[in-house]
Amino acid sequence: MNPKRIFLAADSTVAYNDISTYPQTGWGQVIHLYLQNDIAIHNHAMNGRSSMSFINEGRLKVIEDQLQEGDFLLIQFGHNDQKEDPERGTDPYTTYQTYLTKYIEVARAHKAIPVLITSLYRRHFDEVGNLKENVHGEYPTAIQQLGEKLGVPIIDLCGKSESLLKKLGDEESKTLFMNLKPGVSKKYPDGIVDNTHLQYAGAVCMAGLVAEGLKELGEGYIELVKY
Repeated sequence: MNPKRIFLAADSTVAYNDISTYPQTGWGQVIHLYLQNDIAIHNHAMNGRSSMSFINEGRLKVIEDQLQEGDFLLIQFGHNDQKEDPERGTDPYTTYQTYLTKYIEVARAHKAIPVLITSLYRRHFDEVGNLKENVHGEYPTAIQQLGEKLGVPIIDLCGKSESLLKKLGDEESKTLFMNLKPGVSKKYPDGIVDNTHLQYAGAVCMAGLVAEGLKELGEGYIELVKY
């Protein structure tokens, strides 16, 4: 039997990082920790990409050329779709859904299984320590609406990670994101405050939420997950 294969089409919060960006880590780098040993991960996530720019750069075509029957295609875009950039920005209920539909069509054309994932929550707390609401605008709602319309399973990583951040609070949640004090990292000698990208511990947490989401999808998905 051939091993199961999972392809990832996504942005920097999922992408593989090497030593040049350490300690930044995408959850796609560590999702294997939760999955059965015979599953192969093909991580095509790339920093700065939106649902539109990923396609326009030919990255979906690269995945399409490899997809086979029974493969899984996990799709997470939204962070960069929000940007006011003509090469990346999309509108939640029009172009965003249109481009996401292309990923779904590609997967289904090859008898692969698409899964939509809402963007992980940005770590934005206000001055009194409350997590700010609705940091992704209408994009999580739009992707869930599309999934329901097309019968595509959805993992609500946005909602799951929002609940996690609320539970951890302002200070403790800093350890999950690229919030580094001066002198901690050679890459960032002056420190860095980045509430979007993850450190290793954060990537492991978010990957765990994705694995939890796979289990919640039930038969056909729960078998992928080890823990």
